[in-house]
Amino acid sequence: MFACMPDDSTLRLTDLVRQNAIFQRLLEISLALNSALALKPLLDEILLATCEIVNSEAASILLYMANTNELRFVASNTPGENHEVLMRTPVPMEGSVAGQIARENRPIIIQNAAEDARIYRPVDIRIGFHTRSLLGVPMHIKGNVIGVLEALNKRDGLWTSDDARYATILASHAAVAIQNARQAEALRKAYAELNKLDKLKTDFIAIASHELRTPLSVILGYASFLKEEAHGETSELATAVLNSALQLRSIIEDMTNLRFLQQGALEPVCEHVSAAQVVRMALNELQALAQAKGQRLVLDLAQDAPIYVDRAKVSMALVNILNNAIKFTPQGGEIRVSLERRPREVWIRVADSGVGIPPELLDKIFDEFFQVEDHMTRRHNGMGIGLAIARGMVEAHRGRVWAESGGKGQGSTFTVALPIAQ
Repeated sequence: MFACMPDDSTLRLTDLVRQNAIFQRLLEISLALNSALALKPLLDEILLATCEIVNSEAASILLYMANTNELRFVASNTPGENHEVLMRTPVPMEGSVAGQIARENRPIIIQNAAEDARIYRPVDIRIGFHTRSLLGVPMHIKGNVIGVLEALNKRDGLWTSDDARYATILASHAAVAIQNARQAEALRKAYAELNKLDKLKTDFIAIASHELRTPLSVILGYASFLKEEAHGETSELATAVLNSALQLRSIIEDMTNLRFLQQGALEPVCEHVSAAQVVRMALNELQALAQAKGQRLVLDLAQDAPIYVDRAKVSMALVNILNNAIKFTPQGGEIRVSLERRPREVWIRVADSGVGIPPELLDKIFDEFFQVEDHMTRRHNGMGIGLAIARGMVEAHRGRVWAESGGKGQGSTFTVALPIAQ
């Protein structure tokens, strides 16, 4: 009896089924690679997929190092325990198959490595691996080669053009995934550095505010004593010292409040109070300052509403907003404070006829230490934390604060929205 031989149509159908399975696997790998952001697991997945699809014993990934103009191994699943040695072995761009693949940006197939002088033997010698055959393809992004993907030692038969095609597809996906993973890693490092810098800033604020309190208390005490006891020019000098010390104390209090806000340690002690009462508390602190600048304060508190807040902290927020309005409103300008009752909120509005705010900076002015004016040429004093503290205080009461302005010279309006007490 004669054995039945498969005809050409059967062979073609078998090839199509195999190709379909490979393309399906490539799709699965592509999805897996695009969702991976940790570099080492990503590289391991690429190596495993390469061996599976082209049926090789091992695979390696080499990335191009522009500084040294050479290739470096970043991952390999070759047998043995000498991977650390492999990672320290540079592969030159000249005199190596990987270098030729990267330079010429094309796949290279070597069916018999023993007869090919391009095989870079120092690698095999150092890790104790014998390369019998090799398939290498470039890894590139937008035409720029970033490395080489190598498959080593075909398990059965010879490398085919289909193997090269599949490896090229896989290398393209791998290049994009590696680039994404590198960017994600760089972003994580940047965030870590930012967190470190933020902690240093917070620690500095805590130490500075603590260390300044003791000498400042001494200065305030002696300045107050001199102001009461001295006469004439000496009294005026003592008053100047006392005012400067009070200004410094205000800055230290702002620094302390900012630190508490950052740590979430400012727990409000709430009570029922009217919005108009809180507004008047804030105005009492700053009315003399506004009058000294010849500014007119206009009040419209008719639409009062009950609120459940820590009156001291909300008053502090309003003091900071009002102080900002007084600071940036010229001599003889007008500041209007009004209440507007909404269905579930009361809006406290502070509108000034001051210098205005550029539209692109309306959100940034609530950032810590942000200054609208350049720090080298600015005409107004301050650390740029008053509005940040105001926002933190308001948000601690489930409220909101925002600014509006028509631009330079058009004045500004700050709105604090607080829930009406039930």
